[in-house]
Amino acid sequence: MLDKGAESEAGGLLSGKVAMITGASSGIGAAAARLFAAEGAAVVLMARREDRLKKVAHEIVASGGRALAAPGDVVFPEDVGRVVGAALEAFGRLDVAFNNAGWGTVGTDLHETDDAVFEQVMDVNVRGTWNCLRHQLPAMFPSGAGAVVNTASTAGVVATVAGAPYVAAKHAVIGMTKAAAAQYGDRGIRVNSLVVGSTRTELIDGALEAHPHLQDVFVARQIQKRMAAPEEVAHAALWLSSSRASFVTGAAMAVDGGRTAV
Repeated sequence: MLDKGAESEAGGLLSGKVAMITGASSGIGAAAARLFAAEGAAVVLMARREDRLKKVAHEIVASGGRALAAPGDVVFPEDVGRVVGAALEAFGRLDVAFNNAGWGTVGTDLHETDDAVFEQVMDVNVRGTWNCLRHQLPAMFPSGAGAVVNTASTAGVVATVAGAPYVAAKHAVIGMTKAAAAQYGDRGIRVNSLVVGSTRTELIDGALEAHPHLQDVFVARQIQKRMAAPEEVAHAALWLSSSRASFVTGAAMAVDGGRTAV
């Protein structure tokens, strides 16, 4: 479904760019969708929940932006390929990708974690990022430039209260980011990751509902004793996606309230 609204005002950080955002139906992804569109990008939104995805797209259009709602699951390469193809068909190019879809658990020891949980965490976070990169990167070749941002986590740098599969998966996302940055830098494509700290998303809210005691645990080791708003993380993704970060690639940029600094 393509929603065509008025062009965003020239002069935004992503003016004239086409950006694909996964996990865009809520939380950080939805915040990034609104922000990127406000900064001039045509946004291609991917998530499993079609109704919520369309709602975000309609909000963007109503605000004068351009948005394409393209439901799909990053776990399936054919879904990702279809969304990238839809972006090219609708807007003719792909300049930016924010691979934000993720899933994880907390509160379960490794030896008590079901194989099914391990597989789902790895599928969404690692295979999902892999599928996205494999389709997005070639789509950026024709323009000789591009910017990719992958959502990692403090769990990708240190062990946290997250389940062991999530810690392993986010370490893998950071490693994959570095490998892609090294391999595609000579084609003008920058690839970075965000080391995201505790953020008020559905995933965190669900964890707190199941384990209320984690409210203090989530921020205990941060310099800033609070959780981030999704918009704060979206602004970091915006900067990495823009020309203002033109000499930044292969980085794992902390947006974590100081969690990994102390």
